[in-house]
Amino acid sequence: AQLVESGGGLVQPGGSLRLSCEASGITFRIYTMTWYRQAPEKEREMVGTVTPGGETNYADSVKGRFTISRDNAKNTVYLQMNRMKPEDTAVYYCNADWMRRSTYWGQGTQVTVSS
Repeated sequence: AQLVESGGGLVQPGGSLRLSCEASGITFRIYTMTWYRQAPEKEREMVGTVTPGGETNYADSVKGRFTISRDNAKNTVYLQMNRMKPEDTAVYYCNADWMRRSTYWGQGTQVTVSS
């Protein structure tokens, strides 16, 4: 199984980015997909999650700015990030989890918010 993130980069404060995570080797539609992030010298934190049924949940720090979505036909989960702030700077990781019995991580993609 493999998760491959893409879409990271440098963006100015107030700008937008869309991250993608394409999965292979798993039955994507049954997995809960989650985006995490880890800033330097900080613990990894949940950013947003989407269940197989499409229910979503977000960290308070990103509510109203970020949107997680999934396309089961493309085995891909997205994170649309708007009105970005310097404190959003981190390495963003994609996670796939099935019943906490099977879990996979991507390699991470760097997002930097700076003028």
